[in-house]
Amino acid sequence: MEQLRDKAVTVGLELNHRPGFASAMEELRNLADACEIEVVGELTQKADRVNPSMYMGSGKVNELKELMASKDATIAIFNDELSPSQIRNLEAGLDCRVIDRTILILDIFGSRAQTKEAKLQVEVARLQYMLPRLVGLRESLDRQGGGGGGGLKNRGSGETKLELDRRRIEDRIAALQADLEKLVSRRQIQRKQRRKNEVPVVCLVGYTNAGKSSLMNALIQTYAPGTGKEVLAKDMLFATLETSVRSIQLPDRRSFLLADTVGFVSQLPHHLIKAFRSTLEEVTESDLLLHIVDCSDAERNERIAVTNETLRELGAGEIPSLYVYNKADLKADQAYPLIEDDGVYLSARENIGIEELVQLICQRVFTDYKKYEILIPYAQGRLVSYFNENAHVHAMSHEEDGTRLIMTCRESDYEKHSDLFTPIN
Repeated sequence: MEQLRDKAVTVGLELNHRPGFASAMEELRNLADACEIEVVGELTQKADRVNPSMYMGSGKVNELKELMASKDATIAIFNDELSPSQIRNLEAGLDCRVIDRTILILDIFGSRAQTKEAKLQVEVARLQYMLPRLVGLRESLDRQGGGGGGGLKNRGSGETKLELDRRRIEDRIAALQADLEKLVSRRQIQRKQRRKNEVPVVCLVGYTNAGKSSLMNALIQTYAPGTGKEVLAKDMLFATLETSVRSIQLPDRRSFLLADTVGFVSQLPHHLIKAFRSTLEEVTESDLLLHIVDCSDAERNERIAVTNETLRELGAGEIPSLYVYNKADLKADQAYPLIEDDGVYLSARENIGIEELVQLICQRVFTDYKKYEILIPYAQGRLVSYFNENAHVHAMSHEEDGTRLIMTCRESDYEKHSDLFTPIN
């Protein structure tokens, strides 16, 4: 039997200074759907500011109550993060469960988390959100009957935590953060090793569901077919919560590390940004950002702005970036593959435009590679093997005094072994 889904009405304030309101409300419906909540109505109000006690005026709250009764809705979902007093006042006035955008996103993250680190990060963010809201959330818990059935799924971590007092929650947060620190230090060691190996790091960033994981898989299938290194890619919000790193080996012996990261969303809760900071450090230490944009999305400019703002919050706003306009196959009037000044149009799903993308990546991350012609004495034969493995050898010939190589390699590799061969001008 199909499980009955909780019914909800979405609520939003269109403030004078906030652009993209319609898009934000549509996204709120998608977030609710991802939490298996059926949205049966919507109520919006234009306002100069948020009402500090009840988010909106009392007349509008009464209108919301009538709408919910007419639609048999049991949940009111607000587009902004609500304060503890707003939750309490609204629940008292509406006599229903009141949740906000933040708890919806936290719940989706909770349901998607797979690795130990992601689960720890989500729990820390959830507890930090709950801490000032204990009273209101306890009342809400009573209404949901212990959290059973459809709707928001606390995944076993919610209902027991809500019974804890402030002290125990703070202790729990401290313990979780200590566990996270151990995982963070392990990743920092891995990053140091990569730096030592001088392998460039290219990081995929962008709005959720723009196609970052699909693009990573397209690159893997192009340059490492049959390795089984693909990552999960689904047409859903926040399919990726873990940072996956894969090595992309190019035919000319050059390689770079490609990192897939959690997608961004407008009004991404600061609790989550803070909790996932360790995961997102991969972004701040990368050599190049690939900013993935769904070019078929009518709101793509707003999505780009949200991603850029989130990158600035993370301290990654100054890292060189390349725009990758994905899903060009879904935009009827868009030619692809097509390289433009600031990026490339392609289709990860059709695997079209991948070579053009890699060409642009190479131009940006392999700036220390140069073309050389050298003569290696026969006594240094191991050096020929070294360059065959670590450089792109264009031509090789055996001469009276040694082996002549025409190759492209790292400047540092050339300098490191320069006393063992003779350069040819």
